Amino acid sequence: MITRLLVANRGEIARRVLATCRALGVETVAVHSDADADAPFVAEADQAVRLPGNTPAETYLRIELILDAARRAGADAVHPGYGFLAENAEFAAAVTDAGLTWVGPPAKAIAAMGDKMAAKALLAEAGVPMLPTWTDADEITAFPVLVKASAGGGGRGMRVVRDAAALAEAVASARREATGAFGDGTVFIERYVERGRHVEVQIFGDTHGTVVALGVRDCSIQRRHQKVVEEAPGVLPHEVRMALHEAAVAAGRAVDYVGAGTVEFLLASDGEIYFLEMNTRLQVEHPVTELTTGLDLVRLQLLVAEGEPLPVAATPPAQGHAIEVRLCAEDPAQGYRPATGHLHRFAVPGVVAEFGPLAGPGLRLDSGVVDGSVVGVHYDSMLAKVIAWAPTRAEAARALAGALARAELHGVTTNRDLLVRVLRSPEFGAVDVDTGFLDRHPEVFAPLLPADELPLVALAAALATAAARRADAPVLAGIPSGWRNVPAFPQVTRFAAPDGEIEVRYRLDRSGGLAEWAALPDAGSTALADESAPDAASPADAPTSVVSLVGAAPDRVVLDVDGVRRAYRVHRASSEVFVDGPDGATSLTELPRFPEPTAELAAGSLVAPLPGAVTRVHVEVGQRVAAGDLLLTLEAMKLEHPVLAPADGVVAELPVAAGGQVDTGAVLAVVNPE
Repeated sequence: MITRLLVANRGEIARRVLATCRALGVETVAVHSDADADAPFVAEADQAVRLPGNTPAETYLRIELILDAARRAGADAVHPGYGFLAENAEFAAAVTDAGLTWVGPPAKAIAAMGDKMAAKALLAEAGVPMLPTWTDADEITAFPVLVKASAGGGGRGMRVVRDAAALAEAVASARREATGAFGDGTVFIERYVERGRHVEVQIFGDTHGTVVALGVRDCSIQRRHQKVVEEAPGVLPHEVRMALHEAAVAAGRAVDYVGAGTVEFLLASDGEIYFLEMNTRLQVEHPVTELTTGLDLVRLQLLVAEGEPLPVAATPPAQGHAIEVRLCAEDPAQGYRPATGHLHRFAVPGVVAEFGPLAGPGLRLDSGVVDGSVVGVHYDSMLAKVIAWAPTRAEAARALAGALARAELHGVTTNRDLLVRVLRSPEFGAVDVDTGFLDRHPEVFAPLLPADELPLVALAAALATAAARRADAPVLAGIPSGWRNVPAFPQVTRFAAPDGEIEVRYRLDRSGGLAEWAALPDAGSTALADESAPDAASPADAPTSVVSLVGAAPDRVVLDVDGVRRAYRVHRASSEVFVDGPDGATSLTELPRFPEPTAELAAGSLVAPLPGAVTRVHVEVGQRVAAGDLLLTLEAMKLEHPVLAPADGVVAELPVAAGGQVDTGAVLAVVNPE
């Protein structure tokens, strides 16, 4: 039996494996990079071994370092998690050669499925339906096509190409990204199916010859070829579900599969199914299968690795419905590029369980972060998976959307608003989904907080900030906040908001009530004011809303707006003020009264949206460029980010070179417009 398990991974999947090990009484060992030294998974393991360095190539992709860590910590088994080395046949073989138990499929099966072209040929012989596939770009006769990485998955190294002119650069870019993510730059090309649904079957095999399907998941909501929303069971006709089960089990039997695996398919609009790939590991979205089958898939992995037979021999009936979303550190204002920062608060309401089963309807949280975690540039941007289970799909979607909308996510921008809008969209409710869903529904990218609500949010932030300062004042605590000898002069607080600056002016009466107020955007026009105070705004701009103050504390402000009470939760971290209200959340930065002078950027400057490494520079100083031309490529959080010319012009400055590291805000290039 396994007594001490080393988890060769990080973040939420490491915590997930550790949770099951604790329940089973298995001792645990974590390995960690320098960047992860203070991460939650390190603290939760019984032992931890440092892997010197920060990047995956320096740490989690180093087979010899992980095996040495297992030896030093006395581990007798290794669980690879997912990503990194999880689908590396060399790693699996090295673990078993070292006399350790490998919690995963045999190296032979990993190798067979890891070469995706060879896997397609093998499974085609087993009767699994396939898409047309090429390795030589010159053989392609029709577009669109999809360039894919042969090793790994998760959307890394994938590019849709719609014409021959863009193919060469797409292949080169996919190779670079795949090399950085998986250490293998091999790619292939297959026909791209428009409006297809991404469905997958969870399979499990044991050493006694059993291979069983554990149900179908639907993972069609995707962005940049990465799954965003996943659910089980997939809403499909019975005959399609049975065909998927049959094809997935056939794929597993073709390679004598042992352990947890996922066979992914594309379901075309005409009902035809096509094999995409087989992932020889546990999937990110495995919790939806656990919640609808009642099975602990990590426990099954450990039992199978110990030689035990599977406790299930046939597909269990699905119980209720589970929906999972991937909550990621991303900046909507930057096209959902990965974001970094200090996570001051991470709280999701209504969570019943973490990394484990639910006794009834409710939420499960599988998170890699906690309050105080630092989100850096070296790894994937996913913060957590939030999963809802309910008797019906509609109930699960509603519960999950509500919890996300009320979550306090402070310090790092996320994709939360996008997730909520997807879950609440009529099309998602009607199961009108496919891999092009987000392209067809740009409305789901709108922030939850309406623009006309920002003045109220800024007022709440100003009142809470004043209350906090009053509470912290060492003397004269009895004097009302903002007291003036000249009561007609208002208090003024300025904030940097997501779309510019906003200035809040307000005055309290002698009883502490709101006598008048105004919120002035940087354009200088009043957005909203108390109707009872006509001097607070010009008559042309004064709205009809009547706002009064019910109460103001450092962490909570209650306003009465036209007879409806609205509560705002407020959290301050230094100059940052995070406000969560009934219609959405935002973050503001309080601006100093007397700001320090700063240097202005040269006109045409393009700055780094986040820290990263410059992988390629495509132009030189003096070169003429057209709007949209690729200037250079930045790599951060395992993804490539192209930097494009904003307008026609001439490259005036290139202060960076390929291989250089840059921080957020660093000037990458200056283009003088024509």
